[in-house]
Amino acid sequence: MNDTPRIPAIRVTLLPKDTNWHGTIFGGVLLSQIDLAAAIEARKHTRHRTVTVAMQEVEFKKPVYVGDVVSFYTDVVRRGSTSLTIHVDVEANRHDDPTKVVKVTQAVVIFVAVGPDGQKCTLN
Repeated sequence: MNDTPRIPAIRVTLLPKDTNWHGTIFGGVLLSQIDLAAAIEARKHTRHRTVTVAMQEVEFKKPVYVGDVVSFYTDVVRRGSTSLTIHVDVEANRHDDPTKVVKVTQAVVIFVAVGPDGQKCTLN
């Protein structure tokens, strides 16, 4: 068992501008933040620029509300010669009870390293 505390790639508080007409956060806002968190993780593993080529397994389990603090935790689950596959867990600390943490969603994001010419290259 690992007792090291998890450190999120990013942590954000979502605002009224991020809401739909139901008063919950747009799924697209969360997808954008998932992509950003995964990109930050990818950057740790290569000196090359990376681009997102796929996002898999996204299912929204719980809503996110204005004022929630949302944390995005990342782990590399596969490293290929030109690609990285990164798992992202998303949790929300509720604005009305900061001790309450709920799992919002998770995703798998695949990045490919590209060289200065924009073509796929090895990660190194």
